[in-house]
Amino acid sequence: MVKGKHMHLLYDWHTTLQVKWQGKKYEVDVDTTQPGEVFKMQLYSLTGVEPDRQRVLVKGGQLKDDTTMTSLGLVDGQILMMMGTAGELPKAPLQPVKFMEDMTENEMAQALAIPAGLSNLGNTCYMNATLQCLKAVPELKQALDSLAGGMGQNDPRKNLAASMRQLYDQLSASSDGVPPLVFLQFLRQVFPKFGAQDRQHGGFMQQDAEECWNELLTTLDHALKKEDTSVIEQYMSGTMVTTLSTEEAPEEKATVREQMFRKLDCIIDKSVNYVGQGIGKGLEQVIEKRSDTLGRNADFKAVSRIARLPEYLTVAFNRFSWKASESVEAKIVKSVKYPLDLDVTEFCTEELQMRMRPARQRVRDIDDRLAMERKLKAGKKSSQQEEEPLEPLAPFVLDDELKADVGCNPSGVYELVGVVTHIGRSANSGHYMGWVRKEKGVGGPEPKSNADTRNWWYKFDDDEVSMVTDEDILKLCGGGDWHTAYVTLYRAKQLN
Repeated sequence: MVKGKHMHLLYDWHTTLQVKWQGKKYEVDVDTTQPGEVFKMQLYSLTGVEPDRQRVLVKGGQLKDDTTMTSLGLVDGQILMMMGTAGELPKAPLQPVKFMEDMTENEMAQALAIPAGLSNLGNTCYMNATLQCLKAVPELKQALDSLAGGMGQNDPRKNLAASMRQLYDQLSASSDGVPPLVFLQFLRQVFPKFGAQDRQHGGFMQQDAEECWNELLTTLDHALKKEDTSVIEQYMSGTMVTTLSTEEAPEEKATVREQMFRKLDCIIDKSVNYVGQGIGKGLEQVIEKRSDTLGRNADFKAVSRIARLPEYLTVAFNRFSWKASESVEAKIVKSVKYPLDLDVTEFCTEELQMRMRPARQRVRDIDDRLAMERKLKAGKKSSQQEEEPLEPLAPFVLDDELKADVGCNPSGVYELVGVVTHIGRSANSGHYMGWVRKEKGVGGPEPKSNADTRNWWYKFDDDEVSMVTDEDILKLCGGGDWHTAYVTLYRAKQLN
């Protein structure tokens, strides 16, 4: 990455180089633990010279794709020479470029349809990605709008919530990147750790996006509480029932406890290839605790099942583990696939599974209907036949308790609406981005493309915003040095 642009790596394996090409000089931040191929991709983004056309001169000859940059003994400020020609220059647009002052109101509305991003204020990408994904919860925005008072209250947590409301209003009204200065100030006031300085290199340290996500939800749960509940508790929190038993003392009565949760953890090890497997591991663990029967500590099996599902479900991928030798949270880059539609029924209590059956079947019927409609639409295009209307779905009866529980998921089936990704080798370095699903009929027209995608997504790279497909989202599963899903946000599938 270019210095000052997004990555902000802050460790001793980070080197700044000068690269000369065709009379120009480029300053490049280099992660020396990566191979030459990654460095060439950085040069490609700066110069337009494709990696296979590049000849980068280093000690001993030309830089090879598989050469580890550490082996070159690079130092800050070192100058490298690159030779090679860029590909074909981009062609002029078929339609003349229109400036905003020359647009009609309708054209301007379309031009502003892509939502605004958030400026990076120095290693704040973790915060920006979190804020963009949480903006996908309209009930949260409504609760912020109804918050009494401004940013001068005695409670700093309510000031943080008020600044979040103001920031979301600014994003809705702007077409350019919005600097989250006020929100960042209050965030660091409530959580000083997010204002930690890098004593060695200066500037603010990179932070963990999942930690920011968790702290924000805790703060909002307090600041937005009304009549002993809040939008966070109602729409983004569930109930978990955990049973503890030990085989070392079979006669000891199992203990059962009930507690609230705001996320499901996806545990990652060698056996986990899919998010469901990781969630299952997180819900069945062995812990050590005192046994009253044995009078000593023993291994207890803790089996957890969900008794209430929230409308919005956070799934966090446990991608970092402490590496004592380097004193960093090292990243687990293993590929763990996750679906666009997630069914978590198997992780629920038997009682909840039984009550969710009618709604779960309804979701299946709706999915089958939508698939049939897509098939008929495709057949109509190819044969020019008139489309025959389908019969309406039969009515269904929703369980009374689930019907009365506003903010729950009555079916157990979710659809993906947001992803926070990370690129880099530790939680406190690298770069975070947010990916948020575009709702159909909201915003401007979808891109004209031959891409076979059910949904389009906004890719929030700080203040740079673009659109991608479902396929691009599913590629964020890990397995390499590309962006990897770290926190996912699912929403209950609609029953109509």
